[in-house]
Amino acid sequence: MNTYRIYEQLKESLGDPAAKALAETLGGMVDELRDTVTKDDFRSLQDSMTASSGRLERSLEKLAEAQGQTAANVGRLDATMEKLAEAQGQTAANVGRLDATMEKLAEAQGQTAANVGRLDAALEKLAEAQSRTAANVGRLDATMDKLAEAQGRTELKVNELAEAQSRTAANVGRLDAAMEKLAEAQGRTELKVNELAEAQSRTEANVGRLDAAMGKLAEAQGQTAANVGRLDAAMERLTDAQADMASALQRLTIRTDDAAGRSFELQFRERLTAYLGRFLRRGKVVPNDQLLGEIEPRLTPREVDDVLRADVIASGSVEGKTTYLVVEVSWTGYTEDIVRADERATLLRRAGLAAIPLVACNVISPESAAMAKLRQVRVWCNGSLLESAA
Repeated sequence: MNTYRIYEQLKESLGDPAAKALAETLGGMVDELRDTVTKDDFRSLQDSMTASSGRLERSLEKLAEAQGQTAANVGRLDATMEKLAEAQGQTAANVGRLDATMEKLAEAQGQTAANVGRLDAALEKLAEAQSRTAANVGRLDATMDKLAEAQGRTELKVNELAEAQSRTAANVGRLDAAMEKLAEAQGRTELKVNELAEAQSRTEANVGRLDAAMGKLAEAQGQTAANVGRLDAAMERLTDAQADMASALQRLTIRTDDAAGRSFELQFRERLTAYLGRFLRRGKVVPNDQLLGEIEPRLTPREVDDVLRADVIASGSVEGKTTYLVVEVSWTGYTEDIVRADERATLLRRAGLAAIPLVACNVISPESAAMAKLRQVRVWCNGSLLESAA
């Protein structure tokens, strides 16, 4: 019997240790069978072989079940595991050939119990090898899962690197354009530097001429400083004289405005109806003694005195209603005149009399006119009532 050929056939499917043990066992069995000659021995051997064959078949069934589990695990693997499935197919074919060989051996003579024992040991080794194969397959599954996760991370990283590469390429394109512009600007800068160098040469020549001129200018500046000193003294005297003149002019303005105001007040009293005839119907100036009887019972002495100091108080009809007109007369309408007219008209209203404040003037500033409008004080200016102050 050629045990080497059996070993070569079983090595790929069962592994080296199991194939070698099974080939040696079969070789020993064949050699021993050649030495058996008696019919009784053959019958005993046949009985023993039958029992051993039963155990072998059960072992082979267990091996087939384990192999089925292995095939299920192999189905989850990639192209490398597919080779193991093909090897398993070869193993099934070899087992078929082994069954035929065993039948031929059983028909020929049988097998001794000792050889069956060696075969049992070989099968146990085969079962251990199968267990190691299953464990290796499990570890291989875990390794493949880790490889798949690593592959996913690698693909994600590759995508990120691709995006970064795209951004880098865009930045490089912009950088190239910027470098071209920078090169052009550098060329213009060099041209400008050359022009500046020429201008600098011209400037240095001009500076030489300017130094000579500055020397002459320094001499003239000394003379000018002396003249300025004399001019400062004259300006101080002129400033003092100007201040005196301004003070005198202010005093003169006050006296003139005072005189003009008194004259304007007398004129306003005399021509009341001519100035305010359409506004104050049947208007007339109210003497202080007549007004005193109306307000004294209702106001304090200080308030009474304040009312009596009004420039003009007149009475008449405004829009069909008897009304007192409290007038402050001034050549220039100041804010103080507006405040006094408003406060004195308020005192008359507290005394139970209808009263309207009015400022009579020839000139008034926009600020004063605005204040009069805010406080509802009428303004008569230069011959007419200002509507904006109503």
